[in-house]
Amino acid sequence: MAVNQIKAGAVLSYLSIGLSNIVGILYTPFMLRMLGQSEYGMFSLAASVVGYLTILDMGFGNAIVRYTAQYRAENKEEKQWALFGMFVLFYGIIGLITLSAGTVLYFNVDTLFSKTMDIGQLHQMQIMVLLMVVNLAVSFVFGISGSIITAYQCFVWQQLINIVRIVLQPCIMIIILLLGYKAVAMIVIMTIMNLCVLGINCWFCISKLKIKIHFDKWDKKLFKEVCGYSFFIFIGSIIDKLYWSTGQFILGIYTGTIAVAIYAVAIQLKGYYMSFANTLSTLFLPKVTSMIACDIPESRLSDLFIRVGRIQFIVLGFIMFGFIAFGKLFIYCWAGEDYSSSYSIALILMLPLSIPLLQSLGYTILQAKAQLKFRAYLYLGIAILSLVFSIPITKQYGGIGCAIVTSLCLLLGHGIVMNVYYCKVIHLDVIRFWKEILRMMLPICWLPFPTLYLLNIRDVQSWGGLMAGVAVFSLFYLGILYKFSLNTEERMLIAQPFHKIKQKIMK
Repeated sequence: MAVNQIKAGAVLSYLSIGLSNIVGILYTPFMLRMLGQSEYGMFSLAASVVGYLTILDMGFGNAIVRYTAQYRAENKEEKQWALFGMFVLFYGIIGLITLSAGTVLYFNVDTLFSKTMDIGQLHQMQIMVLLMVVNLAVSFVFGISGSIITAYQCFVWQQLINIVRIVLQPCIMIIILLLGYKAVAMIVIMTIMNLCVLGINCWFCISKLKIKIHFDKWDKKLFKEVCGYSFFIFIGSIIDKLYWSTGQFILGIYTGTIAVAIYAVAIQLKGYYMSFANTLSTLFLPKVTSMIACDIPESRLSDLFIRVGRIQFIVLGFIMFGFIAFGKLFIYCWAGEDYSSSYSIALILMLPLSIPLLQSLGYTILQAKAQLKFRAYLYLGIAILSLVFSIPITKQYGGIGCAIVTSLCLLLGHGIVMNVYYCKVIHLDVIRFWKEILRMMLPICWLPFPTLYLLNIRDVQSWGGLMAGVAVFSLFYLGILYKFSLNTEERMLIAQPFHKIKQKIMK
């Protein structure tokens, strides 16, 4: 049952990601044009600023998944109920802290952004910040339901709800924008949709999973253990915000909302890229936790690490090489000429980011082993280093400078130091991992360059030209990958859906 849920969850996850990206491709240019660069910059900046408060989750969402999976594997039902009660109380406290911190932020918006915004923009920014803070506080209190559903490996339900949200939310947004409403109304709709999803997930946990919550069995030893586990995930959340939100924050203070809008488009494209890798590795957390609890040999973890990495490359390689070839033309057609510099920023960020994305199961293994300490301290140091250099570089070179600093720090932390750690401490076969990835990459790494040459000499600037180019590129990529890069198991993985379709047609 769990294996089927993982397979179906993986398929639905990629379906939801693909659907989300398609919806984003169709909806985002409409939104950009309806809002304008300045208002979109404010919307992105507000989300970035409030996003810092998400670190108050302190990594407990991952802890719920990890410990619930462990207790289920050990058939300790009562400990599950006590665990849920402990987290409900704790998240209630976090929700109140979020509201307090958000109130302070609300009253200091003018102090932070008065140099780059007028009075009307500052007032609008305050309203957006307040709405987002309330949404976040409620999400903390009731968000435990989503973690429980993940721990119970009910991936199909989770992804179906996500797919409905992906389709429904932009449809409502389009109506709101056509009626003349702007960013504030968009945030109201996002809040309502979030409350609906939280309510549905809570109902599923209580009615279908038969979850119970015990508030009278607080286990101090367990709480201390959970805090020790979550602390390093908390540090990771801080690092994530320093990496990906600081650029927009600094640009908002020193440059203005238009620069924020351009950088935000690049960050959005980077987010699409990340989502394809993170989804698959998240599905494996319960399984990896169970494997470690059963004390399986380290060689089996290495095999899984390499296997998932190779599967990741099939998808990420297509996106990365495709973006190198068509990213500039895509942004021109999609967002408009005003956002053309987003291509360089996104590419600078995405190239070194490919390393940790291919190895995303390594982080899942660290979570399952509760060995996040080294990674957390390393990345915190790298993130602080990035912040220190980002401020003067961003002042002088804008978004490009900020992206370069971030990428160099990613390369140092993820690309070099963590690979040594995976090899020497976690005993993953990193050398074999990169040999396998390089063996897959070499036959196809040349593909973007003749494409770029043809696009430049023909001066293609239309959706038709883009679609034709992507179609030809896709055929070459998949054909060469299938013939020269994939092993037998991976060829079967790709061919299996087509065989099933053929069988149904024949019947």
